[in-house]
Parts: sequence; C-alpha cells; structure tokens
Amino acid sequence: MSNDLSVDLDLRDSMLKATPNLRAFAISLTNNVDRADDLVQETLMRAIANIHRFQPGTNMQAWLFTILRNLFHSEYRKRRREVEDADGKYAAALSVQPDQLPHLDFEDLQQALARLPHDQREALLLVGASGFSYEQAAEICGCAVGTIKSRVNRARNRLAELMHFTDMEEDLGPDRVTLSVMHAVA
Repeated sequence: MSNDLSVDLDLRDSMLKATPNLRAFAISLTNNVDRADDLVQETLMRAIANIHRFQPGTNMQAWLFTILRNLFHSEYRKRRREVEDADGKYAAALSVQPDQLPHLDFEDLQQALARLPHDQREALLLVGASGFSYEQAAEICGCAVGTIKSRVNRARNRLAELMHFTDMEEDLGPDRVTLSVMHAVA
C-alpha cells in the first residue's frame, strides 16, 4: 500500500462488499436516497483517506458503519443550525442595519460629548455609559447625588440639542450605547 490513496485489494473488496449494507443504513438514517448515496460516498472517501487507521483483522463493515454514523451525526448537527431556503424567500426577508451608520452615529456622539462641560460629560459617562448608579457616581465625583442627577439631566438635554434629536427612539434607532447615554437611568 502506498501514500497515494491506493488500497490493498482485500481491503477494497471488503469495502465494496459492505457498500450495499452501508447504503441501506444511510437510507434508514436520512430517509432520502440522494442524501444517503452522498453519505455513503463520503464514508468511503474518508475510509480510503484514513485506511492506515484500520486495524487488519478487525471488522471492516463495523469500521465503515462507525464512519458513516459519525458523518451523519456531524451533518445532522450542522443542518440543525441551517434554514432550508430553496426559493430564497427567507433570505429576501432578512435585513441588516448598514455597518457604517452606527459608526457615524458614534462619531457624532463623541463630537457632541466633547462639547459638553467637563462636569456634565463626566457625570453622564459614569451614569449613562459606565452603568454606575447616581449614588456611586456622586461618590466617585465627590459631590451630592442631586448634583449628579442635575448634571446628567443637563448633559442629556444638551446632547439632544447638539445632535438635533427630536424623537429619541426614532432618531437613535437600535444603537444601545447611544440609547443608554441619552435615556435616564434610574
């Protein structure tokens, strides 16, 4: 036997003898003759490619059935995550937000944030973007909770003005980072 995938004649005969049983097993697994034939073909190709792993004197048919079964289960797991869409209707109904719009919105937000007074920007970023409570932000800034609430409110209003927002939900869309900064956090 050489490395060019040639198979010993006895092994080849054993593989060919097992093929009808492999095909019957594949049909019983897939309930589809065409898929079963593809599965048998893939099984035989894998067996030939890995013939060096076959232990002479052991059961060739059992080895081939194991390969076929493993291939079937791998394919089954893969197909479970796939959606059959032969006519393309499902794909046509899918839509994705363009990648560049959130990036541009984020740049606009950064520029508007830079125009806020330092104390308002700091309070807004602590509460809106970093997720700290008003109490935690007040402790970090060394001021009263009411001062932080006031700074955050003024910062949100000024950002809305700078970014020309009239209807927050409509203007902001699905960008959660921008939404979290612009909406009040209790």
